[in-house]
Amino acid sequence: MNYVWVLAVIAVLTAIGAIRLSRLWLRYHGAMVVRCPETQHPAGVVVDARRAALTPPGKTAELHLSSCSRWPERAGCGQECLSQITASPGDCLVRSILSRWYSGKVCASCGQPFEEIDWISREPALVLADKTTVDWSQVRAESLQETLDSALPICFACHMANTLVREHPELVVERPETWRASADRRRPDPR
Repeated sequence: MNYVWVLAVIAVLTAIGAIRLSRLWLRYHGAMVVRCPETQHPAGVVVDARRAALTPPGKTAELHLSSCSRWPERAGCGQECLSQITASPGDCLVRSILSRWYSGKVCASCGQPFEEIDWISREPALVLADKTTVDWSQVRAESLQETLDSALPICFACHMANTLVREHPELVVERPETWRASADRRRPDPR
């Protein structure tokens, strides 16, 4: 009977540890944007999320950069920018910045509103000033805000369609408006 209690306590402690580890890893995993204390310009950084997640319980997460857009030239810096991440990791995380930017917007192509963003399989994209669409991961973190200031949001489906037209125009068949109008008349009324 005592073995059951011991196993139960071990299972609970393991679950608590796993939850803490995953929360810390998710908090610090991914590209981030900080203001470089040296230049006062945006810099793209990546925190060593694994190391942060493995910080012993009861201690604040140990943050260290694993990459920075200013490296290798400034690789020996004191990483003072980590104070910005410690103070507000959500404000620095690119996914969070983009989620706030897409919130309340509609697709520039089809007009569908952006709701909960699926960051795994249906990431929205951006329409740049030159009218090309790009996946947001193609935008360097240090120039993210500048790009967002001049870009429009576009949904995953419209981005894929635009990419197909741009990269493989020989596969695209454009139908005249008159054909679309006659096809719409043949469709049954959805009521």
